[in-house]
Amino acid sequence: MPAAWPQFPEAKLRAMADMPFSDIVATSLASFFDPDDDVPDGQALAAAMRKAYESFDADETVILRQLDESHYVLELFHGPTLAFKDVAMQALAQLYPWAQDGLTDAGSSRRKTILAATSGDTGGAAIAAFANTVDADIIVFHPKGRISEVQRRIMTTTPGSNISNIAIDDSFDVCQRLVKELFGDPALNEKLDLGGVNSINWVRLAIQASYYFATYARLGKASTFVVPTGNFGDIFAGYAAWRMGLPVLKLVAAVNENDIVHRAISSGDYSSGAVRATSAPSMDIQIASNFERLLFEAMGRDATRLRKVMTDFAASGAISVPADVLTAIQKLFSSGSATGSMTDKMIEQTWRRHDYLIDPHTAIGMVVAEQQRSKGVTGPIVTLSTAHPAKFPEAVARAAGVEPALPDRYADLFDREESLAVLPADVRAISSYILNCQAVRG
Repeated sequence: MPAAWPQFPEAKLRAMADMPFSDIVATSLASFFDPDDDVPDGQALAAAMRKAYESFDADETVILRQLDESHYVLELFHGPTLAFKDVAMQALAQLYPWAQDGLTDAGSSRRKTILAATSGDTGGAAIAAFANTVDADIIVFHPKGRISEVQRRIMTTTPGSNISNIAIDDSFDVCQRLVKELFGDPALNEKLDLGGVNSINWVRLAIQASYYFATYARLGKASTFVVPTGNFGDIFAGYAAWRMGLPVLKLVAAVNENDIVHRAISSGDYSSGAVRATSAPSMDIQIASNFERLLFEAMGRDATRLRKVMTDFAASGAISVPADVLTAIQKLFSSGSATGSMTDKMIEQTWRRHDYLIDPHTAIGMVVAEQQRSKGVTGPIVTLSTAHPAKFPEAVARAAGVEPALPDRYADLFDREESLAVLPADVRAISSYILNCQAVRG
């Protein structure tokens, strides 16, 4: 977490209306830099961000699509792996070489080993961003059989000598726990210089805050943002933008049957259970690690108090959010959930009414957006669309009767050879595998 929140006055926010998206990202990132550190100057940072988004299909990078008088969809899936994770990951990859140079002693070499856990999209985005990088290896963990085939193949068919895909025979929550355990191994860190690209990495969220700024600049007024939520990172980026001065009516977490975040925000019940497999696998999560960041903020940044709460959660898998903390959260946040049948109906309805295909995650967001409207919410509602419908062709075809086509870049995706290893959820076995891979690579 940043030590303090930088502030954007209204004039600076409105000036973003005339900026390309890459410049908005550069502005957001630069606000977190300490000018006394060795950081890229404004021109270098802006150039790096322009390069980051060259691989996107849309000139605007993110597209705000209006569905009716007051409901908008913010399309975040126009990057190389068809998911919102590309927005941050492509930018992050541009910053890694700078960070490496800044941390490397003259005459020495330094190579990072990047670890990532994925519930479907982070892994593909990380691999696309870091494939064949000369000074970094990328190792991605995904839950075996619990992501869509398109999501998996985008990861496992990308060529690159520095890529390792590991399928863990368990849930995403377990994949995420294993990554955290590996980061906590001092010996492994010393050997491999581990780095992270999950939302553990604050830079990810600082970049994602940019599309909240871009939306405000486009509409010129505060909105309610409905965010399909799994690990709570994308919606916490909206909170970061709000803390930096962005006018926001409400931040609404939209979840599927894995509704821990909805229960926590609506009633204070933060208790995990068994993960349910759904048509929206990126939301099939029972431990939303970024929710800890929101608790920290709502507790007035009292780390001692937070530590006790999270220790209790680790021990029992359940906590009751304290009343004062819940009150603080509910001032800005709301939430809602959608069942599988509700999700399918929304996909079909959106196709029929608007001739517009959406993926299951976006559909969940739109169900919750309708719930908000039925509760009397007024003003613009912006639903974040986090993935291209073609990443979930079976679910979309079942609901809408139309199979979404993959973009041309993936026309032969199902003919490409896959590369992955299947490992048990055992940190020692995984550590040994990683060290063997690195030894082979030299």
